[in-house]
Amino acid sequence: MTKATTKVLILGASGQIARWAVQMLGERKDVEQTLLVRDPKKLTGNEPANAKIAIGDVMDKKLLPQLMEGKDVIYANLAGDVDKQTGHILAAMQAKGVKRLIFVNSLGIYDEVPGTFGEWNRREIGQYLPPYRASADLIEASGTDYTILRAAWLQDDDEVDYEITTRDQPFKGTEVSRKSVAALVTDLVIHPDRMVRANVGVNKPGTDGDKPVFA
Repeated sequence: MTKATTKVLILGASGQIARWAVQMLGERKDVEQTLLVRDPKKLTGNEPANAKIAIGDVMDKKLLPQLMEGKDVIYANLAGDVDKQTGHILAAMQAKGVKRLIFVNSLGIYDEVPGTFGEWNRREIGQYLPPYRASADLIEASGTDYTILRAAWLQDDDEVDYEITTRDQPFKGTEVSRKSVAALVTDLVIHPDRMVRANVGVNKPGTDGDKPVFA
């Protein structure tokens, strides 16, 4: 028997983490990707053969449910009004009977970052976090098989090196590569039974400090 194809819808597919994930998933014969982007100019132009492009907005009430038809996994990599976007995504998933959701969020939404770095993080991004916290609350209260990834400060090193902390643990480290987050997303798409209904911090081991080295 051949393995069934996993059909994944990527929301915010031109984002920097998502671009890595698209390329990694592009190496899989058992994956079909649909990439939703608002601005086609932001695409790299070398999207893999197993990727179809859809142009439009996550908040489009007609388009999003259409794109979810027959999908196995939704992977969201969004910014801005993420709480409003999350509500819309969850409603469309429920309407179409899609259960698996992978959602990239931010460190600090639970005040879970300890010490000097936690204070620095609050000063830098605290004002932007309420929509991300609201998004996570909506997802946790939904009936979806979710994984929420609270990523550390993101950098562009070409490496996969990460560790995770659970929802109730203090956050570790200060930074993580976008490629590392994408590798974890890819693993979850390919193995959708992993980390179900989990909400985890994602960081690079050994990067504890008062702030990320690049900040």
